[in-house]
Amino acid sequence: MVRWERRHDDCGIHGGAAVTENMVLDLVDLLPEVSEGEDRCVGRLSRDLAAITGVEDAHLLDAAEAERSRLCVHYDPDQTGDQDLRQRARHAAGELSARYGHLRWQADELAADAEGRAALLDRARSIEGVVEASFADTNALQVEFERRRVTAEKLTELLTAPVRDESGADDGHSHEHGHSHEHGHSHEHGHGGIFGERSELVFAALSGLLLFVGWTMATFLDTPRLVELATYSAAFFFGAYYTTQEAYQNIRAKRFEIDFLMLVAAAGAAALGEVAEGALLLFLFSVGHALEGYAMGRARRAIEALAELAPKTALVRRADTGETVEVPVEQLRLGDVVVVRPNIRLAADGFVVAGTSSIDQAPVTGESVPVDKSPVPDVAAAAAAPDQIGASSRVFAGTINGAGAIEIQVTRLASDSTMARVVRLVAEAQTKTSPTQRFTDKFQRIFVPAVLTLVVVLLFAGLVIDEPFSASVYRALAVLVAASPCALAIATPSAVLSAVARAARAGVLVKGGAPLEELGRINAIAFDKTGTLTEGLPRIADVIPAEGVDEAELLAIAVSVEEQSDHPLARAIVRDGRERLGDTPVPRAQNVRSVTGRGVLATVNGIATGVGRRELFADDGPVLPEALDREVTRYEEQGRTTMLVRAGERWLGVVGLMDLPRAEAAQVVERLGRLGMTSTIMLSGDNQRVADAVAAQVGIGQARGGLMPEDKVTEVARLRETHTRVAMVGDGVNDAPAMATASIGIAMGAAGSDVALETADVALMADDLKALPFAVGLSRRASRIIAQNLWASLGIVAVLIPATILGLGIGPAVLIHEGSTVIVVANALRLLAYRDRS
Repeated sequence: MVRWERRHDDCGIHGGAAVTENMVLDLVDLLPEVSEGEDRCVGRLSRDLAAITGVEDAHLLDAAEAERSRLCVHYDPDQTGDQDLRQRARHAAGELSARYGHLRWQADELAADAEGRAALLDRARSIEGVVEASFADTNALQVEFERRRVTAEKLTELLTAPVRDESGADDGHSHEHGHSHEHGHSHEHGHGGIFGERSELVFAALSGLLLFVGWTMATFLDTPRLVELATYSAAFFFGAYYTTQEAYQNIRAKRFEIDFLMLVAAAGAAALGEVAEGALLLFLFSVGHALEGYAMGRARRAIEALAELAPKTALVRRADTGETVEVPVEQLRLGDVVVVRPNIRLAADGFVVAGTSSIDQAPVTGESVPVDKSPVPDVAAAAAAPDQIGASSRVFAGTINGAGAIEIQVTRLASDSTMARVVRLVAEAQTKTSPTQRFTDKFQRIFVPAVLTLVVVLLFAGLVIDEPFSASVYRALAVLVAASPCALAIATPSAVLSAVARAARAGVLVKGGAPLEELGRINAIAFDKTGTLTEGLPRIADVIPAEGVDEAELLAIAVSVEEQSDHPLARAIVRDGRERLGDTPVPRAQNVRSVTGRGVLATVNGIATGVGRRELFADDGPVLPEALDREVTRYEEQGRTTMLVRAGERWLGVVGLMDLPRAEAAQVVERLGRLGMTSTIMLSGDNQRVADAVAAQVGIGQARGGLMPEDKVTEVARLRETHTRVAMVGDGVNDAPAMATASIGIAMGAAGSDVALETADVALMADDLKALPFAVGLSRRASRIIAQNLWASLGIVAVLIPATILGLGIGPAVLIHEGSTVIVVANALRLLAYRDRS
């Protein structure tokens, strides 16, 4: 929820503008990716808000008046209300977040001096799509860019790769972290070449074949030594071809990585006369490298496949001629009407304006059952407020139409569609490092120099033991091969990539390795009630006819009276009552009048009739029967809102209403318990009695009612003190402060919410709680696999180093070494096939 407060002072505005009310909005909730109040997006948001009818002014509060960046909005409550203003502020901020992105790096990791920083600024500002680049007072480079013109990954690559030797550190404030992290030898695979993507694998095979031919000639045939050397040299060439290219690129970037170490070891072996063994090292290394690239490519292709879901063209119905024209999706404009034929994919986000159908939304939301779609009742109103369109009319690009032909009006450009944003966010998630990955990076920075020191010491082993210098060099080279942390470097990224891809396929968006690991470690979950554990709208829960009255008569009279009221409870009685009545006729009420806070009075069939609370009937008429009075009291204690119905002197009965729990809520809570959640708590703005009733129905351990947004923050903070790692599940907008306080924020139904997609750590794209146990289970499996990979890779290095010191040769060492790398990646790829069995 956007943090806001009313103020009756002038909110720091100068000139004494005559305004009635002031509202203060916290920028951390509206624009979470913006860390500085001077950011251009803040100015854009201020202008958008100032343009709203009834808003006199919107401006940034002085830093001296607030400890964090805040906007003050001056408005006339007679022209715009609190709720409307907050909603329009969120919508405007969401549009800005969808259009503009922000990256941030520490300056000392990008350029060493002022001259280098000036050159870096020039480079950043020359990139197409960059709006502004500057160095902040915090000594950090900040870049703002247009998402439609340049991606975060491309920008990161252009700014960081040529000028630094490590990935940029993130200060935790930017929405899109400026990481361009290359872990160990997790390079960009899929090299081009005469054999396409398989070129590296083919070159590795040629190296192996030539190695085998050379060994055969040397062992069984009396061939000249020069021919054998030529054959081994050819094996060297094919085995080292891609390794040399990558080593050269790393050296240019001032990085000495595993590729370089392998080349040194192979060259050293050849210099010692062990040509065959050097060729074997390069062959096995190139095979392992190629297989690793193939395996990692599978995970990347699972993500890239998302981008291929939306069709490349769309059928547009021209408003002036009525004819249908096929155009590229890039040419679609807001307001275009797209014709969607049966059994094809939708080309754009929008809403249905004609026709009915069932749409398979699994590619976006993960829902397993097609969702029925029907036209919006008011096209103009839907176009004016697309975020308020109901799920039964909202559609997404990349989803699959069913048997009915429909027409949709476009509400988002192709580059800003939900599918495009999911693909972009999933791709960006790959660049965000997890705590485990940061640990392995630090470990390598200490481990590699220690190994190099050990190798240098081993070169002088002949001074201690009686062996020739060549034997000492050979041992040192073997240790160099054994200690190269290939498997360690790839252990975490491969698992994170696979898990993020699997989650996206199931309609769960995980924003990188850190949220993935954190979600797997939580031991307590706090739920918002309305719209999360419940359906978010009141429904008839109970119908209790009085003695001698049947249910149909009670409901018919209640529906008749409430039909002319616009109160949410009245709408619930009419909607659910008519559904229960079926074809039973409903009489028409006359002289309908509302009694504020009590109910509705009317005349039905010439009889004075009332529907409402006890207070409506307190002044006159027959006393409420004792049996019915007990029923009303009992249901009120269970959290129901009760509506009594009386016609003349007859009490017809009572209708109990409640925001009912979701059908799947109890099952989800029980499954989370099996996954190891030690505590569940529900946070609600409703009274404590209602909160207790819902909590009891769904199996929640604790319930807190009567909470304001700031109270929810306090409750989550208190829960963190006792349980350390706590997740907060809400709608991603109204519960934003509590979600930010929790260890990890999880947004429900994010497919329909711009802000939820941008702010949540984990987003459940469908409005379906059943995805929550899946996400938690996947995260825990990923954490276990990461741990397995780390122990396996460290264990193999711990065994190989002493083994090579004691005499294990280069050939067996590299075989075990590369085999462990492939095993680690294969283990991580098991996450792509994860199924929820909780």
